[in-house]
Amino acid sequence: MAYEIRTYGDPVLKTPAQAVTDIDGKVARLVDDMFETLFTSDSGIGLAAPQVGVQKQVFVWEINDEPMVIINPEIVESSGEWLYDEGCLSIPGLYVEMLRPNEVLMRGRTLDGNEIEIEANELMGRLFQHEIDHLHGVLMFDRMTPEQRKEALTEYRKILDEQAKAKPRRLRLK
Repeated sequence: MAYEIRTYGDPVLKTPAQAVTDIDGKVARLVDDMFETLFTSDSGIGLAAPQVGVQKQVFVWEINDEPMVIINPEIVESSGEWLYDEGCLSIPGLYVEMLRPNEVLMRGRTLDGNEIEIEANELMGRLFQHEIDHLHGVLMFDRMTPEQRKEALTEYRKILDEQAKAKPRRLRLK
């Protein structure tokens, strides 16, 4: 069952997620539902559990038709820099040029409970950093300078206003 993706302003997005202590059927169902949610999203390549209102350290992603999941992830090494337009399913329609490390080494657990390490750069490395930020209650806005945040929030409000105007309205006649 697909979840509703929580959007900016929802307090769940600012709350750090808890580590998964038992990888069981509940976690497996959560992962399945998160993939369904990701696949029905317009443009997402990754999704963290807090984005669907679940405060667990789990995220899923799909790049090159290869769906993947990681539990209790952490970045253990990073290097370089990469400037790239970053978007977020929880801040729909907004893309902001963000500077992040280019290369990362992520460690976590698979759905089978096995420890895994993944080296990634560019888009996948950025994805890992972005989703782990969600697990810590950090959004793109939190990574900006105060001036950048003000400009981005102004633009995001415009996007929300445009979306509200484009939304069909139901009129109830008496």
